[in-house]
Amino acid sequence: MNTSSHGKLTGQPFYFEPMLDNPKALDRMELAFRWGSYGFRILRCHLTSFPPGTIIDFHHHSEYEFHYIPRGKGTVTLDGTEYSLHEGMLYLTGPGVSHRQEADKREAMDELCLHVDIVKLDDSNDDYKGTGTWGETWETAEADSCIRQLDELPRAPAMDRQEAMKWFLIAYEAWRSNQLGHYTMIKQAIVQILLRTVGAYKEEPQGLNLPARDMKSYRYQLAVQFIQDNFRRPLTLEIVAERVQISSRQLQRIFKELAGIAFSDYLQQVRLQHVCNELLQSSWTLEKIAESNGFATSNYLHYVFKKAYGMTPVQYREMVKGAG
Repeated sequence: MNTSSHGKLTGQPFYFEPMLDNPKALDRMELAFRWGSYGFRILRCHLTSFPPGTIIDFHHHSEYEFHYIPRGKGTVTLDGTEYSLHEGMLYLTGPGVSHRQEADKREAMDELCLHVDIVKLDDSNDDYKGTGTWGETWETAEADSCIRQLDELPRAPAMDRQEAMKWFLIAYEAWRSNQLGHYTMIKQAIVQILLRTVGAYKEEPQGLNLPARDMKSYRYQLAVQFIQDNFRRPLTLEIVAERVQISSRQLQRIFKELAGIAFSDYLQQVRLQHVCNELLQSSWTLEKIAESNGFATSNYLHYVFKKAYGMTPVQYREMVKGAG
């Protein structure tokens, strides 16, 4: 059985023991990032310990300051109301919340602190102007919802029901690894701390109703992309349907509805477009062009091409090059 630095016997090591080697390591990083339409500048992100009886007298910050108690006990006074603190609790001070902290007279109190300046960004002169593609709309919505809910949280401690404080150690371990991607991991850890702090005060989940995909359009896009990537290979309706994980009948119906033509006609159009390009940009024989674009023989390409364009591949090559 181990004896902790708090003078108590404990059967388990302190979960945040690794951070004791360099508890203010993250404070030394220049941590600033964008999440949604907000800018975040990390002022403090560290582990500290208040010896028994320590008092931090009344003060306030213009930024957000989050406090988490991983070990020990004490009290905090928030806007004139005193609350007891013990292991596993958290509370938010700021912006502008006057508070006083005191460790128990006989027992030290450890604290994980995240002090962050959060500002709303103006997209009018920002590189991120025009967000809304590649998922940014929903990242912005999540960030907006999180900040709004932070501002609405009661000024009282809560239990860390969603284990926000574990993400301090994740951020610290990312810093210690110093591997490619560690900055991104630290950013993600801080975002998780904010989201899970909000969740600690919510009886019911407060997520966003993200839209479901239009599966018909989604499958059509997958099929089209697969055709574009593999048109030179032997392709059939059944092969593409298997890749998209639907029946060939469903895929045929999707192409007729969204492309206005049958699957085989769409595939043929794609191949013929590439044939036209190769007729103009190369001196390849018709046999090589047919082989390169998924046609079984040059005779079959000759037949399909003439039916589609009213002239043979050779006539097309001569006509376009002659016009140039």
